[in-house]
Amino acid sequence: MKLNLELLKEVQNRKDYKLPQYDPFTIAQNTKQRPQWLHFGAGNIFRVFPAVLCQQLINQGDLDTGIICCEGYDDEIITRCFRPHDNLSLAVTLHTDGSIDKEIVGSMSESLTMQYDSGRIREIFENPSLQMVSFTITEKGYAIRNMQDEMIPVIVSDMENGPEGCKHLMSQLAALCIARYQACGKPLALVSMDNCSHNGEKLRSSILEVAKAWKEHGKISADAYQYLSENISYPWTMIDKITPRPDPDVERQLAADGFEDIAPFVTTKNTYTAAFVNAEKPQYLVVEDSFPNGRPPLEKAGVYMTDRDTVNRTERMKVTTCLNPLHTAMSVYGCMLGYTLISEEMKDADIVKLIRTLGYQEGLPVVTDPGILSPKAFLDEVIEQRLPNPFMPDAPQRIATDTSLKVGIRFGETIKSYVAGNLGLDSLTALPLAIAGWLRYLLAVDDELHPMEVSADPMKDELQKKLAGIIVGKPETCQGQLKEILSNAAIFGSDLTANGLAEKITCMFREELEGAGAVRRTLQKYLQ
Repeated sequence: MKLNLELLKEVQNRKDYKLPQYDPFTIAQNTKQRPQWLHFGAGNIFRVFPAVLCQQLINQGDLDTGIICCEGYDDEIITRCFRPHDNLSLAVTLHTDGSIDKEIVGSMSESLTMQYDSGRIREIFENPSLQMVSFTITEKGYAIRNMQDEMIPVIVSDMENGPEGCKHLMSQLAALCIARYQACGKPLALVSMDNCSHNGEKLRSSILEVAKAWKEHGKISADAYQYLSENISYPWTMIDKITPRPDPDVERQLAADGFEDIAPFVTTKNTYTAAFVNAEKPQYLVVEDSFPNGRPPLEKAGVYMTDRDTVNRTERMKVTTCLNPLHTAMSVYGCMLGYTLISEEMKDADIVKLIRTLGYQEGLPVVTDPGILSPKAFLDEVIEQRLPNPFMPDAPQRIATDTSLKVGIRFGETIKSYVAGNLGLDSLTALPLAIAGWLRYLLAVDDELHPMEVSADPMKDELQKKLAGIIVGKPETCQGQLKEILSNAAIFGSDLTANGLAEKITCMFREELEGAGAVRRTLQKYLQ
């Protein structure tokens, strides 16, 4: 079997695959004539979550158009993964009992790239029917400044040149919205679905900063800028669904079913992808209901449509307490202790003690309760069901990616809450252990003193340079190198040397330098 539209005719009677309950060709035609939903970022989370939500709405008769997917970074996802398969995708859900659900997703009606399809994308933006443009482009995709708060060169160039010929996605979006303003003037919602704090505000801030420069340089009118500020909405969202790399075991099962040409591959931009996506069953999407040109009935597919405060509380609950801090802490320690699967880490009593202490003892006392979800129940599900799922092939090496962009939210917000509540930072143990573990991890030596690869991170080279001179096995070589890092409020959200937490972190870090096995001994010492 080949994954294409012809296949849908051949497998109509199969009971082991959930199929589109509609004609993808008709939906694609409807979408071309009156697009409602455009999405940027063709990665795994999109194909197994928003695209499946859209399919559910079409199956139920609640929507008669699909999603147009656009990739602005890695064209090969479109040219090698989408188009050869008629924009179909295989969504595989991995259950804790080892069973899997398989669904052929046909809701992606068109696939485009910013590099080669800019005219078509502009045409979609100019269509009055367009209601929402969503994003899963990772937190880096919104950044127009570096870690030193300096404007990156491509943005400086875009600001000087104006809307024509922009290179950065944020500039391109501003230009596309201005084209919409000039063509039809209809409002629009730009909806970030990325796993980062205040995602809608990040998107809005970046677009408006570019547009403000254009206005000041006489490149656009004050009315065009006002349209971007007042007629475009930037809803905040919280998204949660673990989507690891395509798993060889899943590939073998699909091949046993008869599928061909679905093997994972790595693009020239180092994206690991395949025609199928495997993911866990639990999923959450909470969206601020701010759509000035209407929207698909997302609530009919299980999406929580609510107000901004509730979205913020839900996102804060997950990102600062109930999932993300646990993920980061166990990922850096898992890498140093030789693990390649998150589920295997959950069999390690020391790592489990670390994340249980971080979540229940140190996190829940200052957790934000969103009202629509129970923080403790969410945390229970994470620790008891989601992380231990042996059929979820998620790796600590994946989670450890871009940690410098994450620690300010995942740990820094809890630190701020303790300071604000006069709870005393001395009571924290797992949290400083997590930060100490991350710094120890950056030395690229595991707990058995073997060289270890450090996952990609925009600050990796800079941080490793600051740690120069520290030698694992020789704690005496740690002579103040951590101070400049721990005092950097841009990384941690506050100066950890000023609030006193740096001393404890440094002490833990030094103990983790004391030869082979020191990382585990330090965990056991502080968590006993």
